[in-house]
Amino acid sequence: MDEINNLFHGFAVALTFQNILFMLVGILLGVLIGVLPGLGGANGVAILLPLTFSMSPVSAIIMLSCIYWGALFGGAITSILFNIPGEPWSVATTFDGYPMAQQGRASHALTAAFTSSFVGALFAIVVVTFLAPVVAKFALEFGPPEYFAVQLLTFCSFIGMGKEPPIKTMLAMMLGFALAAVGLDSVTGTLRMTYGTESLLQGFDFLIAVIGLFGIGEILITMEEGLAFKGERGRISLRDVLDTWKLLPMHWATSLRACFIGCWMGITPGGATPASFMSYGMAKRLSKQPEEFGKGKIEGVVAPETAAHAAGTSALLPMLTLGIPGSPTAAVLLGGLLIWGLQPGPLLFVEQKDFVWGLIASMYLGNVVGFIVVLTTVPWWAAILRIPFSIIAPVIVVICAVGAYTVHNRLLDVVMMVVFGLLGYAFKKLQYPLAPLVLALVLGDMAESSFRQSMLMSKGSLSIFTETLLSASITILALTILFLPLLNKIKQSLFGSSSESIKS
Repeated sequence: MDEINNLFHGFAVALTFQNILFMLVGILLGVLIGVLPGLGGANGVAILLPLTFSMSPVSAIIMLSCIYWGALFGGAITSILFNIPGEPWSVATTFDGYPMAQQGRASHALTAAFTSSFVGALFAIVVVTFLAPVVAKFALEFGPPEYFAVQLLTFCSFIGMGKEPPIKTMLAMMLGFALAAVGLDSVTGTLRMTYGTESLLQGFDFLIAVIGLFGIGEILITMEEGLAFKGERGRISLRDVLDTWKLLPMHWATSLRACFIGCWMGITPGGATPASFMSYGMAKRLSKQPEEFGKGKIEGVVAPETAAHAAGTSALLPMLTLGIPGSPTAAVLLGGLLIWGLQPGPLLFVEQKDFVWGLIASMYLGNVVGFIVVLTTVPWWAAILRIPFSIIAPVIVVICAVGAYTVHNRLLDVVMMVVFGLLGYAFKKLQYPLAPLVLALVLGDMAESSFRQSMLMSKGSLSIFTETLLSASITILALTILFLPLLNKIKQSLFGSSSESIKS
């Protein structure tokens, strides 16, 4: 009942004319960001974050989170109509969405995608509503060892459970830690890796890094590929919507399974992209007609879209309760909270109730508004994609440069954005993951502080991480996940050799 009462209070906070206006603006900007290749949820939020510094934290987080919801919705439009994923998590949607569009069923595919996205996000929002206060109360018992154990679990999850090779993930993360260490040491007051440059006293700003890595890097890759927009026209009639809604209940098991997969991958944190692929793979594996996947099966649209939205939404749960972002976009939002003077964690639910419950209430409202907006305005977004990419690309670059400059009003930040853009381009060409780098850049200082505080408490003994049942269990779980790929290889080699000997 406490959660329900707090939620109603959150609706009272969110349902002001000003916040509803910011919500609508955020949804429209988010859909545009999701539709345009080269922009993404994390990059769009990072670019527009400086514009919210003069706003109240509640209004700012509502608009930024709605940009995130809009980007999640918008990615499906390009995937289905143009076979071009507007977002990384929309790649799996192209497998069956685009064939449906080629068969003249674009409206059915879009309706299925938007409805599934709505259901996945709604499921995750309910989980956040009732689980976040429980996690926050539990986290009140955390000290520096427990916080470091949780942060270690986050880093190990990216290494042990990611789809990229562990060594590449570790190298990307190490670079993020090195960048996070630049600047003034908050404990000793000494300078680290500034090389006599005054502008590096405060280190690298994560906003500049995100804009460069995701925005400029993606634009360079897209320009190299010579992207041209050729696709199907998208119009959704009321009859097509109703016909599709009649079919969707038949796939309730796929949708429910995708909700659980998405929430798990968002909280652990795996991210929306692995969640969409995992859900698609599970749907194909458990289907009675797996050979029809990839040829325009509506179930192949339902599974990835539901999981992606569930993961993208549930990633905010660890960010709010523990200060651990579950996705790159959640990491950018975490940086925004710190800039606004808010410390994510269990005390946020005690000291900033208006903020927390206003945000959760806006999730419900933003999801409904986003669903209605994309369902009624698909032809407009499809028309934008008929503009030549040679015109769109420079506009995106200018938007990125303006966003980088407005962070500190320094031209140096624009230069750093370009440097990070080249780094992002190199990472994508070499197939190195960017998410671990951003995560380490954001959480590096926090993890270092928690570790050093733990070492001061124990006089340099690592046994402090196993002294309490809570920290010991989290640390053991983190190390187990870290060495999971190695354990799997050993298992395969042992069982593989034994099976070969039996055959021989």
